[in-house]
Amino acid sequence: MRRDERGQASLLIIGFAVVIVSLIVVVVDASVAFLERQSLDSLADGAALYGADAAAQGTEVYTGGIGKGDLDLTAARARAGVAEYLRKVGAYADHPGLSAHVTVHGDSVVVRISSRIDLPFSVPGGPEVAGVSSTGSAVVRPD
Repeated sequence: MRRDERGQASLLIIGFAVVIVSLIVVVVDASVAFLERQSLDSLADGAALYGADAAAQGTEVYTGGIGKGDLDLTAARARAGVAEYLRKVGAYADHPGLSAHVTVHGDSVVVRISSRIDLPFSVPGGPEVAGVSSTGSAVVRPD
């Protein structure tokens, strides 16, 4: 007695197609998240530098110089500088849900930027929106 094996190749092809489509979905979603993270890396670094410059220099540096010793970093000026930088570069329009957290530790300004991204594909059981964040820092030391 011979067994009928017709249709087995079709089942195998459909199975491989599902696997390939799943891999494509994962790669595309991961690529979108990676590119967003790189963009946030640039924003965080730029914001930290701008915030450190604003916090350390202020207007008194331009009228009286930096004097002797370390520059006095203030958290309020650093936050204002970071917010101004993010507005100037249009970060809030480019990255929906963008938030920035600024801390000043001694002679350094640390900026943590977070944003959400809408993933192009959603896997059943997976998130449709993902969170991405990046941290940048700048150190101010007059030499």
